[in-house]
Order: sequence, then structure tokens, then C-alpha cells
Amino acid sequence: MKLAEAESTMQKTVEATQRAFNTIRTGRANASLLDKVTVEYYGTPTPLKSLANISTPDATTILIQPYDRSSLNLIEKAISMSDVGLTPSNDGSVIRLNIPPLTTERRKELVKIAAKYAEEGRVGIRNIRRDALETIRKMEKNSEVSEDEARDQQDKLQKLTDKYTAKINELLAEKEKDITTV
Repeated sequence: MKLAEAESTMQKTVEATQRAFNTIRTGRANASLLDKVTVEYYGTPTPLKSLANISTPDATTILIQPYDRSSLNLIEKAISMSDVGLTPSNDGSVIRLNIPPLTTERRKELVKIAAKYAEEGRVGIRNIRRDALETIRKMEKNSEVSEDEARDQQDKLQKLTDKYTAKINELLAEKEKDITTV
């Protein structure tokens, strides 16, 4: 794995961690809370956003308007069974999800979940570093690069690892701030 390839993969890991953070509720309505919800539609698991228009008319409400009204009950059931932790209210044409204010206890749980996602991201980055280090060492062993070049590449790789780990830590700090502020 070359340095450019390692950096690209690390960037993707940071983006994946950001997407994971977006699925955590912060007390404000956010359509990305429903990104992981899939609906059993005609026997096929289908992402909710493919079946409905999802909007946030205000800070505490998510409005789901299905493209096909016959899927309304299926969507409602999928949301109820998901780990979103919200109760859908169906008025026959749209589904509303009211976002209740978070309790202190729930905020602490969400911070722990965010920390878990961040740690998964950091582990991913360290795994990328390990794979790239193996490649550098093999190249050095096969005399494709000199000892000095190998050491330089290892230093650059460590700097990349530190840079992307710091980005994940920044994202975690932002998410924790979002969760803990009212």
C-alpha cells in the first residue's frame, strides 16, 4: 500500500466515522437519523430514503412522506422496530417523528456510543498504517527502496496517521458538544 493510497483510505475512514456520528440523535431533528432504517418493501429490504421524502419542518420534528401511500404502515413498522428510539405517529398520509428532549442519562449513553464509533475509526486508521508499514518493509527487504527512503516513508505514514486520528478526535469533540448542549 503506497502512501497516497493509505491517505485516501484514511480519509474514507474519517468520512465513514462522520456518517456514523450523523446517525446519533442530538435532541434536534435530523433526517440522517433514519439513514440506517430499512423497510421490507415487496419482500426486499429497501432504504427508507428510497421510499419517502424525509424533511425536518422544525427543530423537533421529522416528517416522512412516502412516495407510495400503501407503504405507510410498512415504514411505520420499520421505524418502530429500528434502534432509532422514536415512536412514529401516522396520520394516513405522512408519518411524524417527534424528537423529545434528551435526558442527562440518555446524553451520557449517546456520548459513549459516539466514543465507540470514534474508536472504531481510530482502529481502522491504525490498521491502514499497519498494512502500509508492511508494504514499506517488504519493499525495503526486496531492495526496491533504500533504508533511508523506507524510514522517510514510515515517518510520513506516522504523520498521516496522527493527522487523521486528530480529525476523528475533532469530530468526536464536536459530536460530544452537540449531544451535551441543549
